[in-house]
Amino acid sequence: MVAEEFSHIYVVDLGGDVRQNPKLSGPKHNVFAIQTGVAMLFMVRKEGQEKMPCQIYYTRRPEMEEAIDKLRFLAANPFNQLPFEKINPSATNNWLNLAENDWGSLLPLGNKSIKSGQISSEQVIFKFFTNGVVTARDSWVYDFSKKQIALKVRYLIKGFNFQGQQNTDELDSTIKWSAGLKSNLLQNQNLEYDENLIVYSWYRPFVKMYYYAEKSLSDRLTTNHYEIFGNDFSKENLLICVNGTNNAQWSTFLTNCLVDFNSLYGGSQCFPLYKYDKHGRTENITDWALSQFRTHYAPSKIQNPKSKIEKINIFHYVYAVLHHPAYRQKYELNLKREFPRIPFYPNFWQWAAWGAELMALHLNYETVEPTPLVRHETTAEITRQAYKAKLKADKEQGLIVLDTLTTLSGIPTAAWEYQLGNRSALEWVLDRYKERTPKDPTIREQFNTYRFLDYKEQVIDLLQRLVTVSVATVQITAAMPPTSAGAGQPT
Repeated sequence: MVAEEFSHIYVVDLGGDVRQNPKLSGPKHNVFAIQTGVAMLFMVRKEGQEKMPCQIYYTRRPEMEEAIDKLRFLAANPFNQLPFEKINPSATNNWLNLAENDWGSLLPLGNKSIKSGQISSEQVIFKFFTNGVVTARDSWVYDFSKKQIALKVRYLIKGFNFQGQQNTDELDSTIKWSAGLKSNLLQNQNLEYDENLIVYSWYRPFVKMYYYAEKSLSDRLTTNHYEIFGNDFSKENLLICVNGTNNAQWSTFLTNCLVDFNSLYGGSQCFPLYKYDKHGRTENITDWALSQFRTHYAPSKIQNPKSKIEKINIFHYVYAVLHHPAYRQKYELNLKREFPRIPFYPNFWQWAAWGAELMALHLNYETVEPTPLVRHETTAEITRQAYKAKLKADKEQGLIVLDTLTTLSGIPTAAWEYQLGNRSALEWVLDRYKERTPKDPTIREQFNTYRFLDYKEQVIDLLQRLVTVSVATVQITAAMPPTSAGAGQPT
């Protein structure tokens, strides 16, 4: 830790983190015109002060200040005149945005040290978790069309196998290479196309796509993913997914299929209900967690004497708590740094019921009753050249403009309030179904067949069902207590 190596540390935070604040522009607000925030660190080591605590000082430029003004500020102000503020790190070594709450006493959802086997304790709710899938070649192994993904993957496999037969270091530039794929090439692998490897994946919130689940063609399709759905990805499971820890806007969702790592800002972390191995299926919620819940809620047997808390009830309870607006507000800073921790709220069974309702909505979003929206069709004659897919939302007017032909109206305000990151569920769908020019030259020249018109009716149906899901989700979370008072100290 740097604070142990230096006697004084000065931080000049220039901001410009576009990923954290989408209102910013890299070229306009970031001094290096990049997406990641920029800070300058000045670290001083003085002899004879090794045993003295490090003194940390911090100053930050205004969030919306433009890059040119930040540079002018640095040029015009001597270092010893900068408005530094002395800060005192927390017990967990956080320097900024310190949160004063009971976070440390709550039950941890998961722990990386336990997962890696560094410690044997199971004092967590979920023993096992994993990242979502990372392909490094999304445009090759994902597609809305099963026929199209087969064509792309066959081409990719043919190019990979042909490259392996060549005695040259020059790679075929028509397919997408990465460090992982190059490593597979050096192992003299020969791939064969297998239609059974085309499975569904949760690519973005409420957007499923076909995915070719060949381990060699994805940089991070690991043993962990096989342990969730079995070697043929056919096993039943439920996954609660949350953001990784990188200050991203926090959110969560539930699914029953493979998950893409980038389905959430900061990377998706998946906590499955079950785990599969050669011995079959085992429960992933620990016995320790079950004991904690049963011990804490023992008095509730008087209110509900026929019910005994089981692990599936804990799964429901956790999903409800992660949607609790007051929980998210109280622990906002903690959730940006660590995996969630779960409090004991009064009335366990009510929270479990809310969680079960939310899970039914989010898992079955494709089959819930659709909300009828008003469909407006233009009466003007639109030529093929004049047609344009738009997929734009107008929240104030309650409209979605699909293309030059069709607009949907009558979308209730509450439908926009169900957010996953900085977008509503509806906006995620609109974004992913837009027509884009592929960046990969081979995909652009040979496989650029996507047209919104081919999926238009499917998208309209999906949007109407997501209005139902979104409004119902907001109604459930609005019924939750306005405060996050609860106990969390494990026994």
